[in-house]
Amino acid sequence: MSETPHPLSEPFASAEILGIQVRGALASPAPFLYRPALIEEFRCYRGAEGAARSGVLCMKDEPDMAEADTFHCEPRSDTGTGGARKSRRDGWVPGVLYGGGQDPVAVRLRANEINKAFLQGRLRPQLANIDVPGEDGTQPVIPRDVQIHPVKGLPVHVDFMRVDEKTRINVDVPVRFINEEQSPGLKRGGVLNVVRHAVEVYAPATAIPDRFDIDVGALDIGDGVHASALTLEEGVTLVVTDRDFTIATIAAPSSVRSADDEAEEAEGEEAETEAEDGAEAESDEDESAE
Repeated sequence: MSETPHPLSEPFASAEILGIQVRGALASPAPFLYRPALIEEFRCYRGAEGAARSGVLCMKDEPDMAEADTFHCEPRSDTGTGGARKSRRDGWVPGVLYGGGQDPVAVRLRANEINKAFLQGRLRPQLANIDVPGEDGTQPVIPRDVQIHPVKGLPVHVDFMRVDEKTRINVDVPVRFINEEQSPGLKRGGVLNVVRHAVEVYAPATAIPDRFDIDVGALDIGDGVHASALTLEEGVTLVVTDRDFTIATIAAPSSVRSADDEAEEAEGEEAETEAEDGAEAESDEDESAE
């Protein structure tokens, strides 16, 4: 099945070049193909004075994170580069299943299931299930390493780690900002300066937060959001605990910053002139005294 590029994929082909924020797992440094069924629009937020804030690709229907994906797999006997290529030609994605006190196993997974989860932003560290032939039930796993094709922008290899209710891991949880349209600072043309798009936490593998929603509706220019503002579920702790790090700030628009810089420069020149005049006056007084 051929991919149909989204109309926005040509003028906005690379997230890395534009420096835009991409929601979900579509953030690839390579040019990527957009599926119209999954992408609604490219929105470039602007403040009251027209100052661009951020470009965001929005999922049309955000996936239900409460329901874990189940990936069907088969043991893979042909390992190495040649075996991996053969699996891809046959419609599979090669991978490795490891952890849980068991030996690593080379597997291959259905490409349509992996690609669908990836394009819907669900192929990230969150609970999923692996259906292994010959075993009763499914194994709970977490995607740990996803290799992406540099041109197609789709997974070419996926590693899964076996987990249980006792497993705890470090994981990056994405941050989503809400109520931006209500922010006084953004209404006045301020810029939402995102310092961290994700926050690293230490959490049970079976209770990883889907995301952190941060309300910026009350923030004005100069205000910021710090780690202390996050609401952590039971059993979830921040990895960085020695400081209250910044997640985002509302910065002044470039026009205001330019005006402030000019004012500061003018004040500095005036102060320098006054100092020179004072020095000259003192020199004249000393000459008169002599």
